[in-house]
Formats: sequence, structure tokens, C-alpha cells
Amino acid sequence: MFEVSIGLAAATMLVMALVMSYILGWANKKFHVEVDSRVEAVLEALPGANCGGCGFLGCSDYAVSIVADGAPVNRCPVGGQGCASRLAGIMGVEVGENLPFRPIVHCGAHLKDRLGRTAYIGEQRCASANLVADVQGCTYGCLGFGDCTRACKYDAIHIVDGLAVVDYDACIGCGACAKVCPRNIITITPFRSERVMAVTCSNKDKGKDVMAVCEVGCIGCKACSRLSEVITIEDNLSVIDYDRYTAECMPGLMKACEKCPRSRLVFIGKPATEDQKEGADVELPEIVAPDFKTTVDDTEWRG
Repeated sequence: MFEVSIGLAAATMLVMALVMSYILGWANKKFHVEVDSRVEAVLEALPGANCGGCGFLGCSDYAVSIVADGAPVNRCPVGGQGCASRLAGIMGVEVGENLPFRPIVHCGAHLKDRLGRTAYIGEQRCASANLVADVQGCTYGCLGFGDCTRACKYDAIHIVDGLAVVDYDACIGCGACAKVCPRNIITITPFRSERVMAVTCSNKDKGKDVMAVCEVGCIGCKACSRLSEVITIEDNLSVIDYDRYTAECMPGLMKACEKCPRSRLVFIGKPATEDQKEGADVELPEIVAPDFKTTVDDTEWRG
């Protein structure tokens, strides 16, 4: 009797296995979705960093978007020009201009420059401190608690005297620092040369209000915009149009840099020989090199 029960159980399991195999086989054929072979080729050509610097969730998402939606092949900051060329070959398209994207921190105020700063004893994170009113006088400035440094996998951004500073030798432009900044003062910007000029301030208040909370913040005096055609004043703040940022605009930018009463126009990035020659007569302020959006809420990126 026992042997019969065992046999029946085994037979039942065998029948169930055969039925399930048939159902799974049918479902596999019925719901099979053809995958473009180019997706695998593109994915193989990508570096696999899954950093999100391309603007997609990861390398797989970017690969699908390239093949299915025609996304640009030059968006991978880790792979650079070589990766873009391989992807262009797979897709049969032109590479196009492949500018490196790097972060710019749009704040240049160290602790000594900040007025109205109060003691903060809460969780030592920017995201937490940003929820506290009057943690510092400027509601646009770097909080300096290092959320960006913890997010960076490449040890390319550090807090120096309360201010986020980018190490451009280590930075790959993945954008992790910009994503976690609660004040959106780090922006990922195309660099047409090893170093570019940036506005290291995000404060959009009027000049007198800026001076009340910061020793170095942009006061919107318009001196720079009168000297350079690529600088405009938007919401009381100087903004650089990087789409028009070319070698031809450098003389005006250099003059604007010299005339800025608050020294907020700063060269950032890795110095190149030509850049050093052009800036030889300009005393550049000792600031850092980060990327930008502005203010407490989510705003548009500016220069």
C-alpha cells in the first residue's frame, strides 16, 4: 500500500511537471518579444558603470533608448569619445560633437564668507539641514555637510572649509553629486575646453539682500553683462550662455572677470596651456570648480 502511494505521488508530480512545461513553453512562444540584436551590441560597447551620467537609469536603459528611440550615442561620460565612436559604428550614425560634461558648484562662499549662519546640531546631512529655516543666512548657498561627497563613487568632490570643491582630475561627470544636492547648486555642464568660466553664486535676491547674508555673493550689478555678450542677468544673477561660449567670446569674459566687484566669475576645471596664457594677466580668485542650478527649489540650470 505504501509503495502504491509513493508511485501515485511520483506519477502525479511527473504529470504536473509535464503540464507546467507545456504551459511555460506555450507562454514563451505566445508572449515572446523580439529583442533587437543591436541592443546587446550597444550594451557590450558601454563601460557598464551604470552611473546615470548619460541621463538614463543605467547602461541597459541607455542601450535600449539608443536603439529604440534614437538617443544620442555621445552621452556616456565614462566611455568618452572612444565609446561614442563604437556606438556610432553599431548604429550607423555620426558621432557628433562629444563634449565632456562636468559639474560646476555655483557657490563660492566659504564659512568665513557666510553671514547669519546659526549653529546646527541636527543630522549632519545637507538634505536634513535644508529643511531647517535659517540654518544659514543665504538660502541658496552650499550647506557643506557632504551629501555630494558621499554620493560620488570616484572621490572627486570634497568639502573644503564648508564648500563643495570638485577634483576635475578624478571627476568623470556622472552627475551623482548634482542629483543629491538639495539646493540644486551643482549643475552638469558641457566643457568646451579643459577649464571654463563659471558664475560661482546661485543667489537670486536683490543686491542689498545678498550683501546682508554673504561677503562674496553676486549682487546683479550688470558690470559683467555690459562687457560680455554671453553673460546676461536673470533674476538678479549673472548667467553664462554655454551654447555661445567660444574662443571668440574670451576677451569679453576676461574683462568681465576683472571688473566683477565680488569676484564671482571664476575659471574652473583643469588648466590648459592656452587657457593659462589667456588668463595670465588676470588675478583669479581662489575658488573651486562645481556645477549649477539654483536655489532651494528645483530651478532651471544656468551658468
